[in-house]
Amino acid sequence: MSFNIAHRRIGADAAPFIIAEMSGNHNQSLDRALQIVEAAAKTGAHALKIQTYTADTMTLDLREGEFFVADKNNLWQGRTLYELYAQAHTPWEWHAPIFERARALGMIPFSTPFDATAVDYLEALDVACYKIASFENTDLPLIRKVAATGKPMIISTGMADLAELDETVRTAREAGCKDLVLLQCTSTYPATPLDSNLLTIPHMRQAFGCEIGLSDHTMGIGVSVASVALGASVIEKHFTLDRADGGVDSTFSMEPAEMAMLVIETERAWQGLGRVQYGPASENEATSRGYRRSLYVVQDMAAGEAFTPQNLRAIRPGRGLPTRHFETLLGKRVNQAVKRGTPAGWDLVG
Repeated sequence: MSFNIAHRRIGADAAPFIIAEMSGNHNQSLDRALQIVEAAAKTGAHALKIQTYTADTMTLDLREGEFFVADKNNLWQGRTLYELYAQAHTPWEWHAPIFERARALGMIPFSTPFDATAVDYLEALDVACYKIASFENTDLPLIRKVAATGKPMIISTGMADLAELDETVRTAREAGCKDLVLLQCTSTYPATPLDSNLLTIPHMRQAFGCEIGLSDHTMGIGVSVASVALGASVIEKHFTLDRADGGVDSTFSMEPAEMAMLVIETERAWQGLGRVQYGPASENEATSRGYRRSLYVVQDMAAGEAFTPQNLRAIRPGRGLPTRHFETLLGKRVNQAVKRGTPAGWDLVG
C-alpha cells in the first residue's frame, strides 16, 4: 500500500507524514501566510496544506435559516457561512507564492479544492496531491474530478458512515485514483480525545486496503502519537504562529513548539513499533545479559564442603550458572577450595 507523494514515502516503511494545515490562520495577510510556511518548515513538518475556494464557490450570501450559525455552542456562532468563508479563504493569487516558498524550504505544498474550478486551478500549479475535506467526502462529482488527475488523494472521513465511505472509495478508484489515504477524523472543532475513536484506524485499513491516517482536531499531541501505534501513516494538524493572534481556526491550531514536538514524538512512536521480537533486540541489549542474576559462591568454601543457601546465592552479575540450577546444586560438595565471589559452575562439583 506504500507510495510516494513527491519525494516523501507514505506507508508503514516510513515515519509518519506530518501535514501543517494553514487553513484561515493567515488572517488575510500574505506576509503572515508566508511566515506560517517558514515556521512550519522549521518544525520539521513535511507538508503545508491550504484550501482553495471563495465564499461564492462555497455558499450563498444570506443571513437567514441554515446560512446563519445560530448554535450557541458553535465556535462560529453569530456569523453567516458566507462571512466565515470570506474571512477564511486563501486568495487564489496567493497560492503560487505560498507553494513556491514551501518548496524552497523542502516542504510539499498542496491544497483542498472545494469545486471543479479549484481543481483546474491547482492542476495549473502542479500540486503533488489533493486533500478532500470531511464535509466534501460525499461530493462524488468532486471526488471523480480529483481522482481523474491521477494524483494521490487524502480524504478525511469525518461524519461519513461505512456505506458512504465505501461509495467514496469506489468512486475515487474507478475514476483513476491509485494512491489513497483515508484520514480518521472527528468533525468537531476542537475535538475531544473521547470522540477520536482511534480503534477505527486498523479497521479502516482492513476494510479499504489503503493507507490510513488521522486528521486531528484535538488539543496537544497525545491522540496523534497514539494513532501511530494503530497504524496511522499520515497526520494532519491545523497550524498557526500564535493562538492568541486569533483567526477562524486558531482555537484548535498548533503553535510551532507543539508542531515540532509532534514531528519528533510521532517519529519516535513509529520507530518504537519495530517488529515482533523476543530476546535481545540489539548487541547492546545482548551485552546487558551479562548483568543478570546468576549463582555465585558468597562464602569461602573448603574442598568437600556442601553447597547451602548460606554459601550459594543468586546475585548479579551473570557469569555463574543460571538461577534455575540453585536447587540442583544444594547439597552437592565442591571438589576444590573455592573463594568467595567465584561464579558457580559444574566444574566445581564434577
